[in-house]
Amino acid sequence: MSHAPDHFACWFETPVRDIEAARAFYADVFRMDLTVDESGPNPMVVFPVKDPATGVSGHLYPGTPSGNGPTVHLVVPDSLAAARDRLEKAGGKAISPEIEIPFGTFFYAQDPDGNSIGLFEARS
Repeated sequence: MSHAPDHFACWFETPVRDIEAARAFYADVFRMDLTVDESGPNPMVVFPVKDPATGVSGHLYPGTPSGNGPTVHLVVPDSLAAARDRLEKAGGKAISPEIEIPFGTFFYAQDPDGNSIGLFEARS
């Protein structure tokens, strides 16, 4: 038996201690408007995608970061250098140099809550 869906990842959740501080951090680093959605049982900040029906996205939610969970890789809106600068100014921490892979370049970082994230720039 083989399992091979169109998209193996369907969404991601990132726990944060302060939802508003996390919203501001991710909005600054990725240059996007983010709002806190209070429509569900918990407040959350949903990352936008072009087509919510087919795009893969995730959200931030109030929780306790473990510091050793999975690493979610997120596409930067411009260069990695610019994103690294915004990341550090917004309170995050770059924890690796840039790493080249066939499809682009990325680096590992931590958000202010200690969550592991990868910032990715696709090769043009």
